[in-house]
Amino acid sequence: MNSAVRIRAGVAMAGAALLAGGLTACGAAGGAGGGKGADAKAHDPVEAVKASYLKTVAAKFAKAELSTVGKDGRTSGQSGTKGWYPSGHDVVLKGDGEPDSRSIMMGDTVYSQLDKPLKGKTWMQMDLSKDGKPGVRLNEDPAEYLAMLLGQEKLTHVGAEQTDGIEAQHYKGSFTNADLLKADESTRVMEEKNRQYLHESVKHITAFEVDLWIGADGYPVRVDSSSTDDKGTSKTTAKFSDFGRAPAVQPPPADQVVTFDAVMKGVDADLEQVDKDLAQADKDLEEADKTLRDAGLPGLRQ
Repeated sequence: MNSAVRIRAGVAMAGAALLAGGLTACGAAGGAGGGKGADAKAHDPVEAVKASYLKTVAAKFAKAELSTVGKDGRTSGQSGTKGWYPSGHDVVLKGDGEPDSRSIMMGDTVYSQLDKPLKGKTWMQMDLSKDGKPGVRLNEDPAEYLAMLLGQEKLTHVGAEQTDGIEAQHYKGSFTNADLLKADESTRVMEEKNRQYLHESVKHITAFEVDLWIGADGYPVRVDSSSTDDKGTSKTTAKFSDFGRAPAVQPPPADQVVTFDAVMKGVDADLEQVDKDLAQADKDLEEADKTLRDAGLPGLRQ
């Protein structure tokens, strides 16, 4: 994907012309070396990720297109808006052979659009927190991807490239669990609560490989990642755009929402009624069987 073009020129002359040519060549070499040094500094991975992270955090929202090959080999996707701090999304979820469904998340609250209205409601609400503590998970948003790479000296600068027609700088790296648990420890640009949350979220990851493209405007435009844990490896391609211009994530209308607990209570009540109906049917059958036998006829039960 990366290409480099080098132009070298030499001038061979005699006498004074040879001396002048030698001095010119030395000057050109010095200029080239200085250019490379300046370029390396400008695209230093640690500094580039830090600057992109701070800019991305301020944007708060972006459009996102994600495609994931899961540990089971099935492909899924997300298309819509991602938000961060707090984590959020308003996306259409695309499953392998499954119908598309819309999901809205705001912090620990997730709203799933129902295929059919349930008790007149079109959205089901779930709480991801547990025992009063925030639910720990990865949101796959651009700020989060950058946060995982903060202060990571193993990240290298590949070079300038185009991705989906966008001019960008390409960075690449492979990281262990120990590396991920040290994210931002040297740069210290995250809020402490966010750093601790990130470290909790990546504790299960044993290996992480990433290709990151940062556009000329300083925002991450694409992240290709491979994440491995004790259950297997998943691979994701994430593309981001419209930083700071994507609409903020909003919850669905309150009068269209039924809670997961209410749904489960309804299911329990329905099952209880089914049990009662079955018990009554069994009683009715027993009485009919007795009536037939009392009349000298064959019963209903053998």
